Amino acid sequence: MVEIDLNRVDEIIEGYRGERGALIQLLLDIQSEFNWIPKEAIVRISEQLRIPKSQIYRIATFYKAMSLNPLGRHLIQVCLGTACQVRGGPKIMDRIMESLGIKEGETTSDMRFTLRRVNCLGCCAMGPVVVIDGDYHGKVTPSAVKSMLECYK
Repeated sequence: MVEIDLNRVDEIIEGYRGERGALIQLLLDIQSEFNWIPKEAIVRISEQLRIPKSQIYRIATFYKAMSLNPLGRHLIQVCLGTACQVRGGPKIMDRIMESLGIKEGETTSDMRFTLRRVNCLGCCAMGPVVVIDGDYHGKVTPSAVKSMLECYK
């Protein structure tokens, strides 16, 4: 179980007290601080700002930028949109899963990597594309996957 600093959660909440319509930004700040949105944080937000937990969960599950599960230190996103798919995106995804020993949507046991599929990154000419922590890697080949991942270990 991951330990959560509830005092830090309280500090973040306090920064939004009295601001109407700030729930999304509050949740993004919690996500940024802990690399996920813990249940304890949702309970705290609900209690302190008198927002129903169901409303908080609805927002936290709607936005892809938010996660209710701990994420790895490095977020890997593999584009499997049409252009990337026809250029070998599925092979890239398979090679990454094989290299890390996880499936799409999972996090490595050492909390180093989380692997996600995305439908389009908007850079089709570079396909297949892998984004790691905001760094775009274009025209990725299966043989390049291992060295690409090594840069983040």
